[in-house]
Amino acid sequence: MKRMIQGFLVAGTLVLGGSALAQQGAKAQGKGGTAEYRGFVVPTDTKALLERLHYTNQLEIKLGKLAQQNSTNPDVKSFGETMVREHTDADEKLMSYAQSQGIKLADMPKPMNDMERKAMAADKAVTEELQALKGAPFDSCYIANLVGDHDATLGKLLAGRQAIGTDNAQLTTLVDDLTQHVAQHRQQAYSVLSKLNPQATGVGGAGSDMQPESESGTGGHMGTHPGGGTQPKK
Repeated sequence: MKRMIQGFLVAGTLVLGGSALAQQGAKAQGKGGTAEYRGFVVPTDTKALLERLHYTNQLEIKLGKLAQQNSTNPDVKSFGETMVREHTDADEKLMSYAQSQGIKLADMPKPMNDMERKAMAADKAVTEELQALKGAPFDSCYIANLVGDHDATLGKLLAGRQAIGTDNAQLTTLVDDLTQHVAQHRQQAYSVLSKLNPQATGVGGAGSDMQPESESGTGGHMGTHPGGGTQPKK
């Protein structure tokens, strides 16, 4: 089994502000249509980027609702409630922005490559698995996947921040706000995981740096990510 992506340094530091970090570590490729942050890649096209943010929000909302339904653990249920509330708020702001720009977003982005196509298929498979699980097995699968996926989503958001540049203050604010929320969610998920399985938290801790397994990863819930995500032991 491929190792869990190492925990982001930004999981702590982004709460204090991540714009400078994004600018230091990311690079945009204007004509190529992508921006990259340490191996995580996003399209620079505004519509395509927004669709991936929308997809991420909707997936987190769906999984958060499952946590409230299928978990019996108060920490997991509370975390799921937080995910639903905060990603719903973020998605409403994102959709309002898109509407103001005359942009109609698809719920499922068109994969930009085979890696992203496989990642979206993996998201679907994990969702179907979680729908069938209850109680402690659900808790382990849900939280372990979220820790790894949030590492990757943070990388995608930092790449997205670079893709936007400095000319769109409103979209920059949307992405920065979502980045800080995702960093906080990653910390919260890690805290819940440490209660569920203390031995599992020896990898991917809050203070370690991210080390993608590939320099061509494309994403987390916003696409594929290096290592293919976190799969709990069964």
